[in-house]
Amino acid sequence: MSNTPNRATNPAGKQPRKKNIALDLTTARQMLPLIQSIVTDIVTSRQAINQLTPEQERLERHRRDLVWLERQRRYQVTDEIAAAEKTLTHAVTELSGLGVSLVDDEAGEVDFPTKINGRPAAFSWKLGENGLGHWHYQGEEQRRPIPTDWDQGTPLTPVRLRGQGQP
Repeated sequence: MSNTPNRATNPAGKQPRKKNIALDLTTARQMLPLIQSIVTDIVTSRQAINQLTPEQERLERHRRDLVWLERQRRYQVTDEIAAAEKTLTHAVTELSGLGVSLVDDEAGEVDFPTKINGRPAAFSWKLGENGLGHWHYQGEEQRRPIPTDWDQGTPLTPVRLRGQGQP
């Protein structure tokens, strides 16, 4: 019997390659209702964590002097933060699995990866916006409005997922 533990990882110890996903505008817009629901969970969880953390810190500082009700609240706050962190982690994982990246968990901003004129880019959406109306090149922060003629797909290059052959 070997002393080496069984591991469910890559034997070479390398991280698996992330798939290069590029979404067209129509697909990104079709995904939006699901993404909106996930982002709402993320923002709600982040707000709960931000609201409860100062209370948890205060209760921790005075933990030796707390009366029973305050001790009970301390345990409750810890459980609520753990639940919110679990929900946040699950929602971020779900977003990532859909190929969408989280830009800001407080504002609820996400990017849908794409290629525009052959360059890596993203369609950008924030919670509260009525639809997918902005884009930017990778590495840029400025969100630009999506031109109306993009609905016909004119400036976008044909998108193929990595590993797919010619049509």
